[in-house]
Amino acid sequence: QVQLVESGGGLVQAGGSLRLSCAASGRTFSNNAVGWFRQAPGQEREFVGAISWSGGSTRYADSVKGRFTISRDNPKNTVYLQMNSLKPEDTAAYYCAARRRSWIATMTLEYDYWGQGTQVTVSS
Repeated sequence: QVQLVESGGGLVQAGGSLRLSCAASGRTFSNNAVGWFRQAPGQEREFVGAISWSGGSTRYADSVKGRFTISRDNPKNTVYLQMNSLKPEDTAAYYCAARRRSWIATMTLEYDYWGQGTQVTVSS
C-alpha cells in the first residue's frame, strides 16, 4: 500500500508560480508511474501530467504544456509539479496518483493510489 500526501498549494496571482509536492509513504514508489490531476468545482477530474518510474518520460495535457513540469526524486520518494505562468483557469484541487505500473497513463481509472489533494487558487 502507498499513501500519498500533496503539499504546496495556495493562492497566487496570475503569472505566478507554485511548486506542488507529492510525498509517498508506506513503501517506495520508485517503480511506479505518478500522475497529477486536477478538479475544479462542478467539473470532472482531468489529467495534468505524468512521469514514468525513472523520470525519463513525461507527458502533459495540452492546456499546461510549456508551463508545468513534473520531476521526481526517488530516493526522497517525492514527485514535484512545478507550475509557472499560472492562469485563473488553473484554479482547482490538485491530486497526485500512483499506479502499479511503471509507464505513464492519462486516465484516472488507471491509477491505484490517490492523495487527498491540495487547493491551488489563481487570482486575476
